Amino acid sequence: MSAGSHVDSPWYPDEVQAERKRIIGNAYDHAEQIADAGMAAILAQIPSYAARDQTFHADVHDQLARLTRSGLGAFLDHRKVTVDDVAYARQAAARRARAGLTLMDYIAAFRLGQQATWKTLLSFAGESEAGRQAALSMVVPLARYNDLISAEAANAYLEFQQSCTADSGRESQELLESLLAGALPERGPQLARASAHGIGAESTAAMVVVTATVLGTPRRAEQDGTDSEARQLAAAALAGVGVNGLRTLAVVRGAEIIAVPALGRRASTGELVERLQAMQVKLNAAGITLAVGVSTVVTGIVQLPKAYQQSRSALDLLPEAGGVLALPHLTPFRYLMVRADETARDLIDPRIAAVLSDDKIRGGMLADTIRAFAAADMNIREAADKLRIHHNTAKYRLRRIQDLTGRSMRSIDDLIDLLVAIELQPGPPRQPVIGSA
Repeated sequence: MSAGSHVDSPWYPDEVQAERKRIIGNAYDHAEQIADAGMAAILAQIPSYAARDQTFHADVHDQLARLTRSGLGAFLDHRKVTVDDVAYARQAAARRARAGLTLMDYIAAFRLGQQATWKTLLSFAGESEAGRQAALSMVVPLARYNDLISAEAANAYLEFQQSCTADSGRESQELLESLLAGALPERGPQLARASAHGIGAESTAAMVVVTATVLGTPRRAEQDGTDSEARQLAAAALAGVGVNGLRTLAVVRGAEIIAVPALGRRASTGELVERLQAMQVKLNAAGITLAVGVSTVVTGIVQLPKAYQQSRSALDLLPEAGGVLALPHLTPFRYLMVRADETARDLIDPRIAAVLSDDKIRGGMLADTIRAFAAADMNIREAADKLRIHHNTAKYRLRRIQDLTGRSMRSIDDLIDLLVAIELQPGPPRQPVIGSA
């Protein structure tokens, strides 16, 4: 066919031309409703689409509405549709490929969307002879328009699908090394691979670096004297924890497994941490125990080397049993506490240390009161409500803490000393460090 034209040239009677304009104009004004109908059919008939999140569904809905306006708008303007006019369809197809959808499902969704457009046109055609002729006159040009878009989208889909394969291969290794050096490939398959993972697509796209190490391995790997199999399994699992419909670049690099999840526009690490924790549970059931460190959020390729070092530092803060530690979920205070060395512990007032040690044996009631009082901005009533005790009981505990430690609960400096002493007490780190603040 020609350069994407879907405008036909045959002559039609004035009444048919008028009906064509009316039908197409009404359908154009109802593009959102057409997209609604298309989405309803897609979600009802294609499980892989129905299983996606609201962000993904909104993207598909937007594509359906744009397809409708592009085609019908060209009809109204009596102009040809070119490849450049439907460039967004290639971009949308690439996003579907990144999300792991099959080409068969993508084509099926495209057809359901076009069916919704055709049904709407027929509904506006009505029962008049001119209306029926007008509807029939649109069959061929609409088919040409659909051919143009489907061809462009399918080509883009296949290109990105190819770039998403072999994530642990040489190309992914080379891409990771480039990213950890703070550089994005300018062209070639590595750039396509980066784009397939959502890396570098936007200069301000949010990312983190995840570094994991294997602490426990399956029995077979132990018998072979190597944990390389466990690391490969962990890398495959990390590749599947992407958020916002993106597959994650995950590569085994020596004793580490390194991943670079793109967070998308929401730039939230909450969903990512939940998926990492779920992944860890599944791997643990298979005999693989991981320690997973997550960097702070960065928004530029040049910041990835720093993020990688942060993720490695996070690993050092985890207990021997492993876990997931996400730096974005730590307050600066908590970070400083888990990084404290023996010198910091030696600086604790022995009187405070003795009081807290005795309190810990008795269940930690005084320490809990100090934490609640600080969290309530030194408001006794709010602290008491949080502890579910009477206000007078809270006042009694605070007076007792002051008498035992010699520190004023109304002094910021003294309260900080008490909080630091609580956090640096001997024993395993508190659970909130793992995966959350």
